[in-house]
Formats: sequence, structure tokens, C-alpha cells
Amino acid sequence: MRKSKLQAASLDGDADEVEAAFYDALQRGDIEKLMACWADEDEIFCIHPGGPRVVGATAIRATFEAMFAEGPVRAWPERVRKIVSVAASVHNLVERVEVLTPAGPGNAWVIATNIYHRTAQGWRLVAHHASPGTTSDIQEVSDAPSVLH
Repeated sequence: MRKSKLQAASLDGDADEVEAAFYDALQRGDIEKLMACWADEDEIFCIHPGGPRVVGATAIRATFEAMFAEGPVRAWPERVRKIVSVAASVHNLVERVEVLTPAGPGNAWVIATNIYHRTAQGWRLVAHHASPGTTSDIQEVSDAPSVLH
């Protein structure tokens, strides 16, 4: 299923703004706004935590519609690291996801990578890959020095 030209043209901005629109759409459970963030390409893909690779707009839409049937996804991007070039932007981040536990609302953590390409319609999401995290804060391993001299 192709996005209409109106949908694709309605989202402006750089990759950061498209990412903000993507997470806003998740939090609102807005499937139209969420799908407007995706590129109009046959090979776009999405991998939800613990799930299979989902390829193509129709299949991606179906997975998010199933999620939204349970309500919006209360997820916020944190600790974003980016690699940006002229036509691509790769964002690796930690998603803080609000979950309901027996003790009440809590947070779970997911590690995600979002890849954006500059298309004729502007920056668009071409890949979202999320890996299961934990219910506690995720630690980061880096080769950056821990002591500055």
C-alpha cells in the first residue's frame, strides 16, 4: 500500500524532526502520522523487540495497528547517538517505554536504531530495529575515557 502524495508531502524537516514525529505518533496511537514518517519504498523494514523482520509499508502498518489496538505506545527516545551524512542519518537510542507492572506504572528499556534517508519527499524513516531491553536502566559500554585529563 503506497502512501498518498498528500501524506508524504505533509511531513517536513530534518531527520530529527521526523524522529520526533514518529515518537509523537506512537504516543498518540496515530497510525496515519506514524506511517507518514516512513519512506515510500518497497524495502523499508521494521523489527519490533523479539519479533520477526517486517518488510514493506503494508506489513509495517499492520504491526503498528495491532499495537495501537491495545492503546498508544508510551515510548520516549533517550541517549540518542547519530551518524549523519548528506543523504542518510542513523540514530541509535534507548527507548524509555512506560509499562504497567503489578506495582503500577514503571519503565522498561529498549535499544533501537532508526535509519533515515533523504528522499524526494524529504527525510523519511527506512528502518526501525528495536531490541528487547530490561526493566532497569540500560548501561552503555563505550570506548570513551571515563576520566578526562
